[in-house]
Amino acid sequence: MHVIRRRGWEISEREATPEHIFLNRRTFLAGTGAVALAMTPELAAAQRIADLPDPSAHLYPAKRNDKYVLDRPVTDEKINTNYNNFYEFGSTKQIARAAQALKLRPWQIKLDGMVEKEQVIDIDDLLKKVQLEERLYRMRCVEAWSMAVPWTGFPMAKLVELARPLSSAKYVRMETFMDPSTAPAQRQRWYPWPYVEGLTMAEATNELTFMVTGAYGKVVKQMGAPIRLAAPWKYGFKSIKSIVKFTFTDQRPKSYWEALQASEYGFWANVNPQVAHPRWSQATEEIIGTNERKPTLLFNGYGEFVADMYKGLEKERLWA
Repeated sequence: MHVIRRRGWEISEREATPEHIFLNRRTFLAGTGAVALAMTPELAAAQRIADLPDPSAHLYPAKRNDKYVLDRPVTDEKINTNYNNFYEFGSTKQIARAAQALKLRPWQIKLDGMVEKEQVIDIDDLLKKVQLEERLYRMRCVEAWSMAVPWTGFPMAKLVELARPLSSAKYVRMETFMDPSTAPAQRQRWYPWPYVEGLTMAEATNELTFMVTGAYGKVVKQMGAPIRLAAPWKYGFKSIKSIVKFTFTDQRPKSYWEALQASEYGFWANVNPQVAHPRWSQATEEIIGTNERKPTLLFNGYGEFVADMYKGLEKERLWA
């Protein structure tokens, strides 16, 4: 059995500062004092950005799609919004405060490559062209922990439809924002920035593949606003955050983690309890916030939706 040993910089979920303290300016000022805030100009700037009105706020909460059900309770919001991977802002899980520096407007998304006509679309114009819904999805991290999240968003198939790709396009390459002045970890040149991910066209148009715009009935920056990917049958590192470009291509993209450590993190990254990570077992997972371990399910339990896409690919390395 794989036992997660927390590193020195990790804290337990119960010690994480509640979301309302991170995201509520008045509470933050009351708890730390205006003088302390004035002494940290980067944090002060992040808070000013966080205070700006969200033009999409009226779209939340969205109606839940009851087709997608869970085998466990939704993970507590305070845990999910304070235990996040967002490597642009640091390698720890506690990046919620730092991520508030991300400016969500203006935010433009480029659709290019093998398409009928390249285009740039503003996030708010995109939101007018789709119908948001809420879906309850499991999320399985390659680190062998899991969550259950109420995502808000729309099927990626709708975005593919808007892009009008050519029939010869086989993959979608996704790229996140690049702004080292906002995201300090992007100043670390030994990482292959910007973050890149890819899907096959079949994966991109699968009914499960979801373009996420919010969680818990609102926009949450540290979870990848204003638009990220959720592909719940894949390990979580495939779920690229804060996307600015979708490129349709006939060449398989090399993802961020594949470029960084191909021996451990492959292109497909489908959840499989029978295939261990080189450094730990994937047979079980820890449900964050409960200290409970459960057997890991093939395709994270979503095989009925996705297994057919991988028939005939037995020679591919389908697992991370």
